[in-house]
Amino acid sequence: MTKPIIKIKNLSKVYKTGDLDLKVLSDISLSIYSGEFVAIMGPSGSGKSTLMHILGALDLPTTGSYFLDGQDVSKLSDDQLAEIRNKKIGFVFQAYNLLSRTTALDNVILPMDYADISESDQLDKAIQMLKLVDLEDRLNHTPSKLSGGQQQRVAIARALILNPSIILADEPTGNIASNQAEEIMAIFQKLNNQGHTIIVITHEPTIAQHAKRIIHLLDGKIVKDGNGHQQKIAQINKNL
Repeated sequence: MTKPIIKIKNLSKVYKTGDLDLKVLSDISLSIYSGEFVAIMGPSGSGKSTLMHILGALDLPTTGSYFLDGQDVSKLSDDQLAEIRNKKIGFVFQAYNLLSRTTALDNVILPMDYADISESDQLDKAIQMLKLVDLEDRLNHTPSKLSGGQQQRVAIARALILNPSIILADEPTGNIASNQAEEIMAIFQKLNNQGHTIIVITHEPTIAQHAKRIIHLLDGKIVKDGNGHQQKIAQINKNL
């Protein structure tokens, strides 16, 4: 049987605020396999952002285990965690996080400056990634000359540039219009069809329904985990 690319078991996260313990995640267990398209959704305060930080090796659980590609993340050094974030996970954030005075092309090239890739190969690869997200005619545009949806496409191209195992997108459509949001989700679907593992964190049901699997969080616990298409049909029937 194929091993999961992500395996979480009995994971909890507790933050200390003075004398109080705030339990944000409680006894979560889940597996995600290579090639899946998963949406993790829930209202504000459900714990989805905390789970995203743990999945992205940006934070560690208080208890429980998290294995990423067979590695126990809790036992890795800071340098090893940084290497995982650089090579195995491509991040797409709500705020784009692009350099404002830098062209789309150079924003995509940036992660390769820390990898052993020649300048000519960097240029070719960055152009290829921007073509993939239909921005070959915007290579030399700075973010201020791009729409919100176009900026997010640049961020997706940048996330893909080192061929990570996982694309982890945190509210990737939160700052853009609904028609542009559909375009961004169509790109994620195309990438998933090409074999990329996609994990989208969202509070919007219409965004989550693009995924093949939807995990619902509430009060730090998984309350539903199932086929996204079936959940979409159930929601439509409920609204009739």
